[in-house]
Amino acid sequence: MAWPRDISKARILISNDDGFYAPGLQVLVRIALSISEDVWVVAPETEQSGAGHSLTLRRPLQAREHQPNWYSVNGTPTDCVLLAVNLLMKDKRPDIVLSGVNRNGNLAEDMTYSGTVSAAMEATILGVPAIAFSQELIDGEPADWTPAETYGPDLLRRILKQGFPPHTLLNVNFPPVSAEQVRGTRVTSQGKRKNGDDIMEVIDPRGAKHYWIGHMQSMRPYAQGTDLAAIDDGYISVTPIKMDMTDTVTLAELQRAFAGEDANG
Repeated sequence: MAWPRDISKARILISNDDGFYAPGLQVLVRIALSISEDVWVVAPETEQSGAGHSLTLRRPLQAREHQPNWYSVNGTPTDCVLLAVNLLMKDKRPDIVLSGVNRNGNLAEDMTYSGTVSAAMEATILGVPAIAFSQELIDGEPADWTPAETYGPDLLRRILKQGFPPHTLLNVNFPPVSAEQVRGTRVTSQGKRKNGDDIMEVIDPRGAKHYWIGHMQSMRPYAQGTDLAAIDDGYISVTPIKMDMTDTVTLAELQRAFAGEDANG
């Protein structure tokens, strides 16, 4: 996808998984408004972190309009994008969907759980180019959105100028440093770090056991060229994610293994 026209005329849809009132959503609105005035917001009414690419099928959804072109939805990030593209904006579909800015990074295997990335996935499936934005933060310290706020507008312009192919979304993560300490931008591959999560067992006043799922293990050092290494080194990470998850090497091997069965069967 190469941008075919003046980007100042672009219709931009924003969603997230932290909810309609999240500070990161306001950051992304400001980033989008630096590009175009035609900005829509359709976001979950409550936090949906970890919702993944889930779709609400067993109950009806409501879209509440707070101001012109700004809606909250009692559903998941996927619901929001689906409703926006196919219903709320059906007269003129968005040119691009931006998701985030998520509170904390979506790196490595995080992407498979992330509602932020899943909103971008849904847009990509619907044929709309999409970018997910996340701001890595330091636990226990106040959220610093300045890297995303400072570098987001220029990064978005550069991406739109360059373009990216259909069936591919971009996953952008900003490092947990001040804007002045950001060292640049790296185009990266998806890292790997999941080797089990921290699980805490707690007992409530009635003696029942409960469990909290915590952070993934860090597993440093990270492989160079990955999103994890870039963020660890103080760089912005831009990772292209292809929606076709077919393992082409295994596909060819299995095709050879099963060759001739149709003719003999």
